[in-house]
Amino acid sequence: MAQISNEDVERVREATDLVALVGERTQIRQKGRDFWCCCPFHQEKTPSCKIDGATGRWHCFGCGEGGDAFSFLMKLDSLSFPEAVRALAERAHIEIKETSGGRPAVSRDRKGRLQEVCKATADFYHRQLLCLKGAEADAARSYLGGRGLGGEVAKRWQLGFAPGHGVLVRHLGSLGFTPQEMVQANVALQRDGGPLRDRFFNRAMFPIFDERGSAIAFGGRVIGQGEPKYLNSQETPLFHKSKVLFGLDKAKAAMASTGVAIVTEGYTDVIALHEAGIRNAVATLGTALTLSHIRLLSRHASKRIVYLFDGDEAGKRAADRALGFIDESMTPEAGRSQVELCAVTLPDNLDPADFVAQRGADALRELIDQAVPLIQYGIDRRLARHDLSTAEGRSAALADALSVLAPIKGSFLAKDYAVQLAGRTRASEADVLARLAALKAPRRTETADEEALGFAAAGPSVPPPAPAAPRPRRLSAAERSRLSFEREFLRQLSTNPQAALDRSDALASTRWHDGAHRDVASAMLEVLAEQPSLSPSRFAAAVVERAPVADRVLAGGVGGSEATDFAERSYLDTLQFVADELSIGDLRDELQGIRASLAAPTGVTDEERAVFLQMASVLQSQLVERQSAHGRA
Repeated sequence: MAQISNEDVERVREATDLVALVGERTQIRQKGRDFWCCCPFHQEKTPSCKIDGATGRWHCFGCGEGGDAFSFLMKLDSLSFPEAVRALAERAHIEIKETSGGRPAVSRDRKGRLQEVCKATADFYHRQLLCLKGAEADAARSYLGGRGLGGEVAKRWQLGFAPGHGVLVRHLGSLGFTPQEMVQANVALQRDGGPLRDRFFNRAMFPIFDERGSAIAFGGRVIGQGEPKYLNSQETPLFHKSKVLFGLDKAKAAMASTGVAIVTEGYTDVIALHEAGIRNAVATLGTALTLSHIRLLSRHASKRIVYLFDGDEAGKRAADRALGFIDESMTPEAGRSQVELCAVTLPDNLDPADFVAQRGADALRELIDQAVPLIQYGIDRRLARHDLSTAEGRSAALADALSVLAPIKGSFLAKDYAVQLAGRTRASEADVLARLAALKAPRRTETADEEALGFAAAGPSVPPPAPAAPRPRRLSAAERSRLSFEREFLRQLSTNPQAALDRSDALASTRWHDGAHRDVASAMLEVLAEQPSLSPSRFAAAVVERAPVADRVLAGGVGGSEATDFAERSYLDTLQFVADELSIGDLRDELQGIRASLAAPTGVTDEERAVFLQMASVLQSQLVERQSAHGRA
């Protein structure tokens, strides 16, 4: 697995303006020195997500999500950590180097070289389709022509023919590409030190382009007999099938103008739909639709995504598996992040290409317009399995259809559907709602590559019951204020490592009222002891690494009138004010403890009482003096 050095990660972190990054995805409002936005990860009308540009951290007080620029991109775009680093590096025009098992991995320049291999390969295959003579090439042209993919269509989609026999390897070698580059681009194979050979042999070729229109992979359909019938490129540094959609480079403009994305199951379907005038269609590539695909499509299609299933048995099985996508993101409670995923099955065992050929594009558009939300689609399919004319059939249908709602059982949408189910199965609404509430929601698991959700053969697993949450203690106004000042002190120091170093005594001596605050202060002291000259963003990241709770703590601070007052103060004035508040609070705590000891009826000797009285007198004088000076600040 490729690894990015810590130095490069920190270079990218330093170059990333978190406020600007978040501002590219959602509207930001500034309040004093802080920036706020409506959290993109849950529904809300009032901004509760705070972005701290100085520390490079963000935190949502509504849903609890938070982190740095990398985590923001990972959560929003469903990326792995290395992918987020690469994306931000590209955004900041930073060249990063990667290693794999101690060896150099594919650099950005190297990826560009692999793209050149793929482009040269696509050009070569296309010329073979147009010009090569021979029975095999004639058969490929005949196959494509019979599917309506010849002539100008083949040119528009740069379709090709792979003759095999090492012809491609020799051609790429003549252009200066190395065997290693051909293998990494997965257009050639070399096993056990044997000769380099073409990966694709006697196949009609469909080049796969990324979102920007660069060739990154290939799909090949065998001509005549042979297995596998369809062969796609394997995963490469350029191509990740769970995150690439065939035809997106050509479909994204139509998606933006219509607000709708259509997902099919094959390249020929996409080409047929585009040629028929339905230009917002794409296809998955040897994998089911994934969450990454949905995120990608949502950037272009603002209204809905329509999953178009073939009418044959394979299409019906795919339709049933797609119900694994149902989750809270499909409910109105998801707010701006809501995904409207709809579905429709083509009639008479037809696939999209055959349907438009036999019945025309307008008939398909009409079907697409009639596509229903995936939840409704799933319920209808489950009900159709049973005989609703009998009591036994209605009972079984209710249980079957109700299970579709398990992942969203707490939403208003699920309750609405449950009421509809009650009517369709002649059941009591109260009974159906009770059964809905008793359902156990399936637990989703996502791999780092975000494989398709809900497509596993095994049934959903049920998580163990969560331990009862401890009853929160009711805090006094004074205690709430104290905790607020503790958070503000830590937050202010996290933005200025030098100031934290200057006040390390205060970090060590403060009587923290919250264990999380104590952990953050300890982490700060440890980081300062080891690396006293870090930048603010690296300092905050190092603290979070040692004390993960810092992600939440450092996003907090004072509120109300104190926040307004602080917005008018300089940084050093604010820091001194908060430090004085904590110091005065500690004096009060110490004085209160001594007075409690003095008030104890037993356990204190006369000598100890005299000492306590003297200490109380000194502390009281110090407290009055500190409060007086603090009041004048």
